[in-house]
Amino acid sequence: MNMKLKKIAATATAIALFSGAAFADTVLTMNSWLPPTHPQVAELFVPWAADIEKVTEGRVKINILPAPLGPPPAAFDLAKNGIADITYSVHGYTPGRFKTSVLGEMPFLSDDAVATSVAFWRVQDAMLKDAGEYDGVKVLTVFTHGPGEIFSRKPIETAEDVSGQKIRIGSTMAHDIATNLGAVPVEGPSSKAYELLSQGVADGIFFPFETVTFFSLEDILDYGYTVKGGLYNSAMFVVMNEAKWNSISAEDQALIEPLLGEAFARRAGEMWNAADAKGRAEMEGKITIKAASDEEVAALKTRLAPIVDERIAQITEAGVDGQAAYDMMLSEIAKIESEK
Repeated sequence: MNMKLKKIAATATAIALFSGAAFADTVLTMNSWLPPTHPQVAELFVPWAADIEKVTEGRVKINILPAPLGPPPAAFDLAKNGIADITYSVHGYTPGRFKTSVLGEMPFLSDDAVATSVAFWRVQDAMLKDAGEYDGVKVLTVFTHGPGEIFSRKPIETAEDVSGQKIRIGSTMAHDIATNLGAVPVEGPSSKAYELLSQGVADGIFFPFETVTFFSLEDILDYGYTVKGGLYNSAMFVVMNEAKWNSISAEDQALIEPLLGEAFARRAGEMWNAADAKGRAEMEGKITIKAASDEEVAALKTRLAPIVDERIAQITEAGVDGQAAYDMMLSEIAKIESEK
């Protein structure tokens, strides 16, 4: 075979190999309802998806959809029913469905989203999974956002000042805490926060620092009240259609697994810590922040203890030892915080 024919043969072989690889690629659709610029998308999901493509050498790719296939409460079922391959959402958006997830919503957990996220995953993997709440999907991770605080257009010097204020909330936990403090809970998605506040439908909001500035609420909110460990938190999941996961080769699954679970939860926590720090910096000179004193935090812990006890009982009702799960959560948080 002359040199020209050898080159033609080599080129044809290369094209055939490339085409085979292209046809062998698994493209996973990921439903996304947050704006593409939100740090959870731009700084967490996008680089995570890129890493999966990298470790599998392009055999597995994730296509993050620019528009959602359904509202946030429908996310889990979108994955379970195969409408999307991967989805994420907040457990609290479907009250009563994920009974064990309240563990990640508890008040006073930590000011460190890495600690709460990693601890939440560890308890999920060790205990909460026994409740069978994720049947039909592959759980890629669970995590939390940063500590939730109170922000308002009205002055807040103590938790008592929340009484009578209309506060936008996004979960049953936040609803119950707001009610306990004498506030009037206002339901509404985070995307409607600016509208609710600017129109006077709500006086204030329960949010982490990042979310306040992401939705430009620092322009209409004047006061903030922070509690050590957070007054509440939000638990979130990322899941994948089980059949779709099983369709991926065992070799590629083994390459992807190190990017899931605890590693993914830690990555999410790091993103939230950075986003909260940025959000707090952007509030400087715009929102007056009052930190609760140790005495105030102690009083709040006593006041909210019945809510915590109720959630522990809820976890137990789901088939998991609620007290043991809560104790493990606190122990893991303390362990992770001590490592820093």
